[in-house]
Amino acid sequence: MPLKLSYQKKSLPFQYPFTISKGTKTHQDMLLVSIRHFGWEGHGEAPAIAYYNTSVDEMAMVLEHKKKVLESFAFSDPERFWHFLHHLFPKHPFLVAALDVAGWDLYGKLKRQPLHQIWKLNPGDAPMTDYTIGIDAPEKMLEKMNAHPWPIYKVKVGFDGDLDLIKRLRSHTDARIRVDANEGWNLDQARWAIDALHQLNIELIEQPLPRHQTEEMKILHDHSPIPLFADESCVGESDVEACVGLFHGINIKLSKCSGITPARRMITEARNKKLQIMLGSMNDSSFGSAALAHLAPLVDHVDNDGILLQTKKTGEGLNIHAGLMKLSDAPGLGISLIQDLPDAHAE
Repeated sequence: MPLKLSYQKKSLPFQYPFTISKGTKTHQDMLLVSIRHFGWEGHGEAPAIAYYNTSVDEMAMVLEHKKKVLESFAFSDPERFWHFLHHLFPKHPFLVAALDVAGWDLYGKLKRQPLHQIWKLNPGDAPMTDYTIGIDAPEKMLEKMNAHPWPIYKVKVGFDGDLDLIKRLRSHTDARIRVDANEGWNLDQARWAIDALHQLNIELIEQPLPRHQTEEMKILHDHSPIPLFADESCVGESDVEACVGLFHGINIKLSKCSGITPARRMITEARNKKLQIMLGSMNDSSFGSAALAHLAPLVDHVDNDGILLQTKKTGEGLNIHAGLMKLSDAPGLGISLIQDLPDAHAE
């Protein structure tokens, strides 16, 4: 029986304007994809991220152009499906990720098992997820933290006065704090920041320097008493080896690496290379977040707060409270699609 593909362009508003060192947005546009096979339907999603040159309209256009070819695929298992997608859409990892997640969701439903059971994982072994505080006025960032009591915070930095801000937040909480510079520092700023942040008991730092500054990153790696994690420097599978000696860990995001299938291989390789592993969100909603929750027992740290930062979500079945992720017992991702969602903004 052939596959049947459908997709929707949707937009999810943030509770607060979400600012990092690369810019601000008030909503997250994303492409929802659905694949029907033998009466079952798998769902996936991909966000539109400007600094990765990914838009919902472009993903939809590319998908529509290859729709008939995709629907002719004889689906049997998601890993084979990913290889097909990887060659069908070689320049569109976000789109491949959405379809790969849908393929795994479909596979779990065909097997009548949640994905974590198929992978022989125990959800109880998953680390807690953090809650991200975006860049804002110091009073507003403190207000966000107080409004969302959480065991772990990730705080966006990379702006003038960011260390003073971290000191202020630390004075109001004993929670674990991670910081994410999103390439926002130079070497001198980063060295100064690391020394100061070490005194504040900061757990880890994501992407302190621009991705091309490999020599500077080696200096920082050897200097830092705080684990440094690659984000923009670790996009796909080929980047894992390159991060050895530059970072202490990597942040794997499904959209940028092109899905669950390569993410599982990256986890294995990172373990072999003695790198710590974080699973990260690109403001994913319910389907992307559930995929991370199923994979989470395999990793050391989790940043899976997309559905916490937005006021609407794409599905029901994953609950996150006080850092703990609770999956449903339903097969596949365990998420049921919410039909009434706002359409994406015209691009």
